[in-house]
Amino acid sequence: MTTEPQRLQYLEAMGLTAWTARYQLPNARPTEACEWELPTPDDSARQAPGERLQALLDTPVEPSSPPPSPAAPVSPAAEAPARPPAGERKARALLGGLVSEAAGDEIAPTTAPEPAPSVASGEPQEALRFALQVACLDGRWLVVQPGEAAPSPLAQRLLVNLLRAAGVTPEHPPAFEPFHWPQIEGLHVQAPLDEARQGLSAFLAGRARRGWAPERLLVFGDEATLTRVLAIEDERSTALGLPAWQGPALDALAASAEAKRDLWPRLVDWGRAWQGEAGNEAKGEAGGDA
Repeated sequence: MTTEPQRLQYLEAMGLTAWTARYQLPNARPTEACEWELPTPDDSARQAPGERLQALLDTPVEPSSPPPSPAAPVSPAAEAPARPPAGERKARALLGGLVSEAAGDEIAPTTAPEPAPSVASGEPQEALRFALQVACLDGRWLVVQPGEAAPSPLAQRLLVNLLRAAGVTPEHPPAFEPFHWPQIEGLHVQAPLDEARQGLSAFLAGRARRGWAPERLLVFGDEATLTRVLAIEDERSTALGLPAWQGPALDALAASAEAKRDLWPRLVDWGRAWQGEAGNEAKGEAGGDA
């Protein structure tokens, strides 16, 4: 075990200054007081840290036991040179090499540690990457646009007009928030699709503290990875467990009169769903009060 003075010596030899607290935090346990015998400064103290560390490594090692007498037979173990002390071995390790167990002062190259075995079978895979902009109408309907950029002012005006034409009248205009996956780079991934879906679900669960309780999903635009994550089939997102619709991007709708006409029958369904879901919610609240 390396004692504290030894540790400080290694740090000082490497040119690292030890950190010591100057103030005691409230209710913190007092630091144990102790006194160590400080080394007497000599000419080596004026050397650079790297030179002092090299001098430490070049110091000849005294044999740990007297050599055997000539009359006594010499065992193979006794022929091996003495191992350097633990302090020097650790100093060598800090420089990037390990002392060979059988070669004495020779330094063996450090071998890279083997990677930890994966938890699941198979090699780590590349994480799925996607980005989206999401708004929640009165905490009820999710409106999603794929991509890093927020909807343009023109696209947002078009969205508000489409919702108004459908009879979807939230109390507040849509306020988009960004989300991207992965959140942290460099992590090992075993199930990219499942982890991406769990990440999106966690994002939505966190917004529940702000009143988000999604009942329906509207996706304006098509991005391959996000579409795969949402898994929209038969007008339902199996990943989120919500009724869902996916159609042209808002910018594409703004530029195409034909796309707007094709969307009109869907607007009628949205209005009925908005009023019907709101009515069911109101009935549930009334029943609870009764």
